[in-house]
Amino acid sequence: MAKSKNYRLKLSRELCKGCRLCIDFCPKHVLTLAEDKINAKGYPYAEATAPGNCVGCLTCVTVCPDCVIEIFETDTEGKP
Repeated sequence: MAKSKNYRLKLSRELCKGCRLCIDFCPKHVLTLAEDKINAKGYPYAEATAPGNCVGCLTCVTVCPDCVIEIFETDTEGKP
């Protein structure tokens, strides 16, 4: 069986200031800005609403000025 790569996103909500850079630059539209939620600093934060679409390009990690996002690769058994 072939293995496929999947990715898990970890976002630090409390560090996010809602600048939207990760959202605007994500080519797969994985992230959105929380509409009715705010962090302790009073900012709406980015959240992964379509994590299954992540291709691990790391664009969101690169553009985030506050180092809010981490991406981890996970291998799972895929169908041939």
